[in-house]
Amino acid sequence: MCPSHRLIEGTNDERSSSSVTADLVRVYLNEHPDFLNSYIQQNVHSDTIEQWISRKPTKISSTRPSATTTAPLITSQSNSVSTSPITHTNDKRKISSESSKQISLTTAKSMNTLVELNDKRRLLHELTDEVNQNVSKAQILYELNKSIATTVAADGFNLYLVDETDANLRLFSAENDDELAACFIPIRITPGHCLAGYVAWSKETIRISDIAHLDMDKYPDGLYVKDDKVTAVMAHPIISATGVVEFYRVDNILPFSVEDEELYHSMTRERRLNDFLLAVTKSIFQELVSMDAVMLKIMSYAKKLVNADRASLFMVDSRTRELYARIFDIGREEHDVSHSSIVAQQDIPGQKRSVSDDRDCIRFPMDKGIAGYVATTGKTLNIVDAYSDNRFNRDIDQKTGYKTKTLLCMPIMIQGNVIGVVQMVNKKNGHFTKSDEESFETFAVYCGLALHHASLYDRIRRSEQKCKVALEVLSYHASCSDEEYERFKTCTIPSTIPDLELFEFSPWSVTNDMKPIYVLYMFLDLASMDQVNANRFDRECLMRFVLTVRKNYRNVPYHNWSHAFSVAHAIYTVIKLTKHHYSPNECIALFVACLCHDLDHRGKTNAYMVKSASTLASIYSTSTMERHHFNQTVTILQTETLNIFKHFSSKEYRQMLDEIRHCILSTDLALFFENRPKLERVVDQNQFDWHNRDHLLLVMGLSMTAADLCSSFKHWAVQRSNGDEEKRRGIQPQSLMDRSLAHELPKNQVNFINSICLPCYSLIVRVLPETIPMLNGAKDNLHRWQELADEQQQQSSSATMSTSTSTNEITDSSSVATHQSESS
Repeated sequence: MCPSHRLIEGTNDERSSSSVTADLVRVYLNEHPDFLNSYIQQNVHSDTIEQWISRKPTKISSTRPSATTTAPLITSQSNSVSTSPITHTNDKRKISSESSKQISLTTAKSMNTLVELNDKRRLLHELTDEVNQNVSKAQILYELNKSIATTVAADGFNLYLVDETDANLRLFSAENDDELAACFIPIRITPGHCLAGYVAWSKETIRISDIAHLDMDKYPDGLYVKDDKVTAVMAHPIISATGVVEFYRVDNILPFSVEDEELYHSMTRERRLNDFLLAVTKSIFQELVSMDAVMLKIMSYAKKLVNADRASLFMVDSRTRELYARIFDIGREEHDVSHSSIVAQQDIPGQKRSVSDDRDCIRFPMDKGIAGYVATTGKTLNIVDAYSDNRFNRDIDQKTGYKTKTLLCMPIMIQGNVIGVVQMVNKKNGHFTKSDEESFETFAVYCGLALHHASLYDRIRRSEQKCKVALEVLSYHASCSDEEYERFKTCTIPSTIPDLELFEFSPWSVTNDMKPIYVLYMFLDLASMDQVNANRFDRECLMRFVLTVRKNYRNVPYHNWSHAFSVAHAIYTVIKLTKHHYSPNECIALFVACLCHDLDHRGKTNAYMVKSASTLASIYSTSTMERHHFNQTVTILQTETLNIFKHFSSKEYRQMLDEIRHCILSTDLALFFENRPKLERVVDQNQFDWHNRDHLLLVMGLSMTAADLCSSFKHWAVQRSNGDEEKRRGIQPQSLMDRSLAHELPKNQVNFINSICLPCYSLIVRVLPETIPMLNGAKDNLHRWQELADEQQQQSSSATMSTSTSTNEITDSSSVATHQSESS
């Protein structure tokens, strides 16, 4: 008994069962197909069969010549090419198997990526990945047709492309084999030859269910590439790319159906729509210059999409509940689209003109006309006969002589709101179809995005222009007046100022009118320390700069012009007494930074600006006020008459601004607490190096903090005069500087000096020993404040004891209440 019979009979013999192998089963099934068919029908569900079919890769060949292939004729022995006409005689020369392999080209990667055939959109996305790897149009067409062949279950396809003469077709080789391509004679694009030539000539899709019944009158030469196994053919012209593609099925497989042809057309439309939308996206979003430019492009692309004669685009004015348009299509090319023509306004009863941006603008209520209906309801209207619709206005047609027949009107929406309406007029061939609606609906989404972004861009552009105007006005009013400059110019700059280079000098002894003179003196003195800088600064520009800086300080407690002057003097003293540790430009940067470090200060801390959600806090997330001070400094320097660095090179100018920025930001105490440990580690390890850029920046920042805290190291009488000066100017000083709040001052000052001032001065003395007066002054003031704090504590204790004695005479309940109050 043969193995196959033992398999069917199902013997219980253990030895027989062990002899059954996969190969034996495969042999039996091949020998008994009827049994396999019967078994599957009875035991396998139809869904499982469909899954098998959808998962099975189909081998697609671009060309399938067989042993009976005729012209073009190629043999492996001679490599000769026959140019004789193609005939159906049996005396044919055979294409060699090697050539057949060269012609039959497949891409396994493309087949492995194709899954369920009914998922057309997924197939199209996968095709996109394939074509993105190909650069030529022919290769893209080849990849596309491979996917289509799989979709329509074709066994293979032949792609013919028009050659450079535009009169012949040539069979396309996927591997661009020039030697192989030379073996094929051109196909004339005329009737009376092969099927491919006829389809290219007639531009018609030809579907042949039985190749044996080929119409020999139309294409006597039959198929260009012969294969005896081919039983059905579908040939389709590629109009835009001027070519022909043939799909064929072999053996006894079902012929191509109308559904296959429609499937091909559907995929082609999908591809064209995707290409179109990609072109629209690139064109529109790359040129968001203005709303008008975007509207022109939308109208132009919309006409091309649905093959309309004219187009109109109306925008919604939600404030007045009107539709308006200022760009209209007058039926010519894109560059002829007019701003003032009203030819396309076929459906606007009660329209009115208004002037917007010096151009004619048509406006009408949203509840009027076809466009108004679409804008109000958000529904698409496809009108086959415009004159039969009572919403259509015929007046414009009668005036212009233009005949409106069909209309396609669709809303443009963003986030569920209608922002515009696109109206297509008169399809050039027939009426607007459901397919046009679907394509146009997709297009409208891109239109909405483009218009929305163009609107935002337009707002930003207008805001920028307004900002420029505001800055110009601000610059004018924030700059010093000519009268101020003339008065300043008459003042004499002293040759020397006694004690100005000493830390003990009191900046609050200088009157407000004299402060600019002192600032100019210190600036010129620092500049003269270097021979190059001595002649780089224009005196008139310096005068205007100093006066403008003074004008931009607000009349607030502490962070005012007097404070800026005292800080600038402190850094001047540091520079003069530290024996040129800083470079000439670094000295200038430090001085300018101190002078401008609190520009336009509002008298509020960074924490308050953040908590109050101020505009500045939204612009600058960290070091809010310090960044604003630097921005104001740059704004002043950007004014031509105030740019004291105008004689610097571009590189020097950028470097100067970078150093000023670093110095001003360093006055934020939050950065001081962050950077102090870094510098302490460097100094503790004896690794500090003035030529190390990081070390230098740390010391410059520390110098700025030391200067900013200058009130704490001034002599006792000088320090108290700071608050007195502010009170004389009608400003309520901070509690630390207000002697009227004597009961609060000592304790606050002791804490402030211990936690901030002494650590700062102790560290800077280790790097710049010449600054020892700062540390000594701070310690002396700490001792004075501690004495006052102790006195205050004794007075408070005495007052508490006195209160306690008097409360003994009060009732027990009152005594308890008083005790609780004192404890709290």
